[in-house]
Amino acid sequence: MSSKPNTTSPLKPIANESYILPGFATAKTNALLTAIEGVIQVAPLRQMHTPGGFKMAAQLTNCGKYGWVTDSHGYRYQTTDPETNLSWPTMPELIHQLALEAASACGFAHFKPDVCLINCYQPGAGMGLHQDKDEKDFSAPIVSVSLGVPAIFLFGGAKRQDKPSAYLLKNGDVVVWGGEDRLRFHGVQPIKLAHHPMTGQKRFNLTIRQAA
Repeated sequence: MSSKPNTTSPLKPIANESYILPGFATAKTNALLTAIEGVIQVAPLRQMHTPGGFKMAAQLTNCGKYGWVTDSHGYRYQTTDPETNLSWPTMPELIHQLALEAASACGFAHFKPDVCLINCYQPGAGMGLHQDKDEKDFSAPIVSVSLGVPAIFLFGGAKRQDKPSAYLLKNGDVVVWGGEDRLRFHGVQPIKLAHHPMTGQKRFNLTIRQAA
């Protein structure tokens, strides 16, 4: 359960324990993109397959102690990159600190992030409604950072059939959800053709989690 949010931060509540922090990471965009490029050089972006054999629309990679992967064996976290059998790149301190600050601003002061899933969306790529439930401790929040072209974030309820609310996320916006909202279904509508001066037609999303 979270404590009272830090109301000195610009918070937009979207549920009881869920918030959008507009522009929270905007000033750090250049530095974050540089950090992402450093990760990609070691662990390149790739399109993984779901257990059912479907190719994911977004490209992804990871940094941190753990990485999230999906293949015919299922969804899971593991300490090594399945393409190289090497450890995932260390999570850049900038990303780690940003996640701590965003979580704390929303009342989740005890967040201990150990994985950052990096998704890269091209025009037409999206992500269907899903729950993040491969983590061991659901008391820890999810911190999601948007960089590049805008996206429509869908935030639903405890059941897949619950109608989601739609929120426009722009470069630098951060979403944090946890507590009673931790297992809400969420997703991203297919990205529309747009241009951002720092990412071109791409949208990067950093999803920082506590896996263990």
